[in-house]
This record gives sequence, C-alpha cells and structure tokens, in this order.
Amino acid sequence: MSILINHKSSENVSVSCFGEVLWDCFDSGKRLGGAPLNMCVRINSLGIKADMISAVGNDELGAELLGEITSKGVSCEYIAINSDKKTSTVEVTLDSGGSASYEIVADTAWDNIALTDELLSKVKSSDVFVFGSLIGRSEASLATLNQLVDVANFKVFDVNLRAPHYKLETLVDLMNKADFIKLNDEELYEIAKAMGCKFHSLEQNLAFIAQQTNTDYLCVTKGSHGALLTIKGDNFYNSGYLISVIDTVGAGDSFLGSLIYQLCSNDDAQYAVDFACAVGAMVAESSGATPTLTHQQISEFMNPL
Repeated sequence: MSILINHKSSENVSVSCFGEVLWDCFDSGKRLGGAPLNMCVRINSLGIKADMISAVGNDELGAELLGEITSKGVSCEYIAINSDKKTSTVEVTLDSGGSASYEIVADTAWDNIALTDELLSKVKSSDVFVFGSLIGRSEASLATLNQLVDVANFKVFDVNLRAPHYKLETLVDLMNKADFIKLNDEELYEIAKAMGCKFHSLEQNLAFIAQQTNTDYLCVTKGSHGALLTIKGDNFYNSGYLISVIDTVGAGDSFLGSLIYQLCSNDDAQYAVDFACAVGAMVAESSGATPTLTHQQISEFMNPL
C-alpha cells in the first residue's frame, strides 16, 4: 500500500514525465538537463519505471543528448526527433553560493512537441503524469500538454518559474488541473500574492493555494531549510540537512522525483519528505543535476553511523 498508488506494488507502477530535455551549458562544459528529465532519471534510478516525453532536434546535439539519456537508464521511445527545430541549450551561471540563473533559448524542439495517439495511449496507461511550467511557454507544446492532462490518471505539476517564460493565467489553469502541486517558497509567495492571497505565513499561503485550486497534495521546498508536504490538510515537515553546496542545479528535480518514488512505494508521508530532502541535499553537494545515488548511500546520509 502507498499514499498515491494503492492498487499495485511499486515495481509495477509507471510514470510519464512531459517537458524539456536539453543541455545545461556551464563554463566547464555541457551537462544533461531539463527539470522533467532530471526527475525522470531520478525516479528510474530509485526503482520505478519512468518514461520521458519530449523532443530533440535532428542535429548533433540531439543525437548526443539521446545517447546521454539512454546512458542514464531512461528510454528514448517517446522523445521525438524534430527536423525543423534545434535541440535545446541553456546557459547556466552559478553565483558564489552555488545558486543558478538560466538563459533559455526559445522555440526549440521541446517547444514543439506534437500530440500523437502513441503519447495519448502512453499517458492513459501511466499511473502518474508529471509536467512542469516551462513547457507552457509555447502554444504548441502547451496544447499537447492540455490534451495529455485530460487523459492522465494522477497529475503532478512541478512549478519552475523562469522569467520571462511564464504567464499567471497558464500557471493557474495548470494548477487547477493538477492533483499534486510542487513549488519552492519564493514561487509559492509570488503566485499566491498574484492570485489575491493576503496571508503572510508559508502555511497560510500554501493552504490558500490548496483551497483556490482544490488540490489535496502540495509540497513547498525551502532551500537549505527543508520542505513542507501537505496531504489532505495534514502537514509534514523536514528542516533540511547541513551540507556544503557545490551547485543547486537539479536539486529540486531530484527532490520531487524522490518524493514521487516514496509516495508511490509506501504510506509513510513523513519518511517520504525526509527521504526527498536528503536526496535533494545530496544532489546540491554534488556537481551536475543527476549524480548516481544508491538507496544505501541515501540511507547512510540520513542516518550516519
């Protein structure tokens, strides 16, 4: 029995992740990236089958990206090759504390994901459908997303606000369609205020979003201070783990991937948020968005002997 999936064991659960696949370009070189892809890699590595739905260009960067995705244990079956658009790249700049800012090239292959019967069938058969907010910047991929959301079983919305690549009305519409919403604290306050929230505390703002969107499952991350998971009005807190940050790229993605894994694997919400915060912290103290982390390493990090 688990919190999200009660009719099958975790090894039989299937997840579909929809959105951007790209190269994060640092001064030191390029790395695999894209929030939904980072989540997809993490979910697979922990033991639940997850597939990526996206697109790359018919170019050298695209071929290289597909090879890298495959090497991470993720199938490329549902990643289209677009002959008219380029593979996505993002210029990443890290500040002295390891926090990242992003310059995202527009109108790439993943901005133009076409709906197919194969994608509809895939999402219909998946237990969990995960999507982010960045994919909503283009009309083409947003139209595909909306049709996939309509047939999805359990919908997880990962909010990643990257100015100027979002509109409030699109965010609110997607939140209204989601069964689970994940944000960070800055995103929570920005969106709640824009929706008319007058409260000041994090809990009040999260409860406001839950009420406005009729959502029972929400999570807000608080950087080094952990996270708050709320399930049908019950709150579960983790206060964070003390680490030395190398870079924060992908930490939130691995957090959510790990949280989804745990919520589909067991019925202990407190352990789920503790586990997810541990994985997010371990990623932040590593280079790259998708470092290899075993269950044993995560357990030893949470409870060092």
